Amino acid sequence: MLKKLRVLLAWVFFIGITLLLLDFTGALHAWLGWMAKIQFLPAVMAVNSAIVIALVLITLIFGRVYCSVICPLGVFQDGVSHIGTRKSKTPYKYKKELKWLRYGIWVVFAVVFVLGVQWAVALLAPYSAYGRIVQNLFQPVAIWINNLFEILAERAGSYAFYPREVWIRSIPTFIIAIVTLVLVVVLSFKGGRTYCNTVCPVGTTLSFFSRFAMFRPVIDTSKCVNCGLCGRKCKAMCIDTKNHKIDYSRCVDCFDCIENCSAGALKYRFAWKKSEIAGTDSGRRAFMAGTVMAVGAAALKGVAAKAQDGKKLDGGFAEIVHKVAPERETPLTPPGSKSVKDFYRRCTACQLCVAQCPNNVLRPSTDLEHLMQPEMSYEKGYCRPECTRCSNVCPTGAILPISKEQKTQYHIGTAKVNLELCLSATGKTHCGKCASMCPTGAVVMVKGEDGHSRPTVAEEVCIGCGACEQYCPSRPISAIVVHGKELHV
Repeated sequence: MLKKLRVLLAWVFFIGITLLLLDFTGALHAWLGWMAKIQFLPAVMAVNSAIVIALVLITLIFGRVYCSVICPLGVFQDGVSHIGTRKSKTPYKYKKELKWLRYGIWVVFAVVFVLGVQWAVALLAPYSAYGRIVQNLFQPVAIWINNLFEILAERAGSYAFYPREVWIRSIPTFIIAIVTLVLVVVLSFKGGRTYCNTVCPVGTTLSFFSRFAMFRPVIDTSKCVNCGLCGRKCKAMCIDTKNHKIDYSRCVDCFDCIENCSAGALKYRFAWKKSEIAGTDSGRRAFMAGTVMAVGAAALKGVAAKAQDGKKLDGGFAEIVHKVAPERETPLTPPGSKSVKDFYRRCTACQLCVAQCPNNVLRPSTDLEHLMQPEMSYEKGYCRPECTRCSNVCPTGAILPISKEQKTQYHIGTAKVNLELCLSATGKTHCGKCASMCPTGAVVMVKGEDGHSRPTVAEEVCIGCGACEQYCPSRPISAIVVHGKELHV
C-alpha cells in the first residue's frame, strides 16, 4: 500500500511539472505553478523559509520522500531504471557510499553557490537539469504536434490552435541538455539512483537529515531468511544484506524492498534514535558539518544568443537576411527583476520562463558568466507591455509577480540609435518605424539640418520593451538597440 501511494503521488508530481514545463500557452500555471515553487533549490533561492523548513521536516520525519515523489528528475530516474532492469533477476547489489565523490561534488556545489557562479549551480541542480531537458528537447516536439493540429483544425474551419515557431534558442544549452539526458539515462538504466545518490547536491543535502528520520525501513533480523531479495531490488543500492544494515543517507523510501520481502522482515516504522547504519558517529558529524555549511551558504547568499538561422529565399527572388543579436552594454532581464545582479543571483536556470514566453524574447544565455540563465533579446519579438507571464511563473523570486500596470513602471533598458545604420538618417528612405511602434512614445522622429528625419529617444520614458529594435528594418543589426539597465526603477 505504501508503494502504491508513493507511485501515485510521484506520477502526479512528475506529470504536473512536465506539463508545466511543456506548456507554452500559460494556461496551466494557475493549476500547477505551485509544484515548481516547492522544489528545494527554487525555494532556497526565493528565501521561502516555510517551504524549505517543511521539506527538511518531512525528511526528518519520513526520510527522503522528496527525492522519490516531488523531484521530477528523481522520478524520471525511477522510470528509466524500471525499464533497464525489468527482465533482470539480479538488477542491483549493495555498494558502499563513494564519500569522496559524493561530498566532493556537494562541497563544490556549496562553494559555487556562495560565490554566485549560477551556471555551475544550474548544471548540478536536479530541477534545473530536468527543466533544461524538457524545454530544449521535449517542448519542440510538443510544439510540432500543436502545429500539426493547427493545420488540421484550420482545414476544418476551426481556430482552436495557433502555430508556434520551433527554434533552438541556445546551442550551448541545447548541447548541455542532451549531455545531461544521456548521463542520467546511462546511470539510471543499470545503476538505479546512482546519479541521485552520488551527483545530485540536493539529494546529498537531504541525506544529512534522512539518516536521522523518525520513520524508516527497518530489518527484523528474527524474521529475515537471508534471501537477499531486498538488496537486489533496492535501486539506491543501500541495503547491506549480509550485515542487515541500511544506509539511510541514500535510501529514498521507494518501498520496493518492503514490497518484495516475502518473509515480512522489512517494515516501515517508527525507529528514531535506532541505528541501522554503520558509521553513525561519522554520519552525525557529516550532518552537523553539512547543516553549518548549508546555513552559512544560505546566509552569505542572502547578503550577498546569437541566432543560428540559415538564409532563406522569399519566393526565389529576394534574400531574407535575419536579424542577429547585437552586443549589449548590459544584459536585459525581464520586468519584475529588481536588477540584473539580483536576477542572476536568484535564477536557477530552470527554463520555465523561457518555455512559457509567448513572444520569443527569453532565451538561455550563451555568455559563460550567465550560461543557461535567461536573457532577453528582440530578434524574433518584443516584450509586449500587456504580457506578464514570466513574472507569474518564476518559482525563485528572480522575477517578482507584477501586474500589467506595474510593468510599465519597470525601466529594464534604454534604446540607443546608431545613425550610421538608420535608413532614414542616412537618407536612403523615410522610415520612422521605430517611432510608430513605440508603445510609450519614447521614440520620436526629428528632422536634422540635412533634411533627413532621424529617431531620438527620451530615456526617461523608454522602458526597454524592444518594439523599436524588433521592428527596425535594418539588417542584420537593428539601427536602434536596447541596452539593459543595472537597476530597474
